[in-house]
Amino acid sequence: MEGDKDSLKELRWCLGKKSGISLVEPSENLAKAYLMKAQESIKSMELNANAGIKDWSISASYYSRYFAVYSILSRIGIKCEIHDCTILVFEYLFRDLFPNELIRELKLSKEDRIEAQYYTTEVHVDIYGMIERTKRFVLETENVLDKLSTLKIKELRSRIEEVKAI
Repeated sequence: MEGDKDSLKELRWCLGKKSGISLVEPSENLAKAYLMKAQESIKSMELNANAGIKDWSISASYYSRYFAVYSILSRIGIKCEIHDCTILVFEYLFRDLFPNELIRELKLSKEDRIEAQYYTTEVHVDIYGMIERTKRFVLETENVLDKLSTLKIKELRSRIEEVKAI
């Protein structure tokens, strides 16, 4: 994570916000539900792409990735309603377990979604490449989720506690 000091400062900010990062009870059921939302978003992305609806395909790509990330966070018991904080805590906790290029793609997909949803300029995205990258991201997330042991969950939660204590 670039600029660890800055990242820790941002994480502390997120931990201090009402809708920011908080520790909750880990939930396998919630993790499964968010993974299902990620899969549904993939379907939406593909349907929109095939219908020539680029903006919504881009948005669905981002949300597919976001829901996959949220699935992992739910499994370890982290709640966060601020997207930037969700991405930040995911990167902080999983930078050693998750390919850096996929974390960069998550951030880029968020920027593309904002461009597509809120501005009238055309977003230049290779839609079919985006679809493949999104599917790869979700698959990689599922792999990480499958490997989470009780011990690893405890370790990840303690890393958040350590940031809170600073």
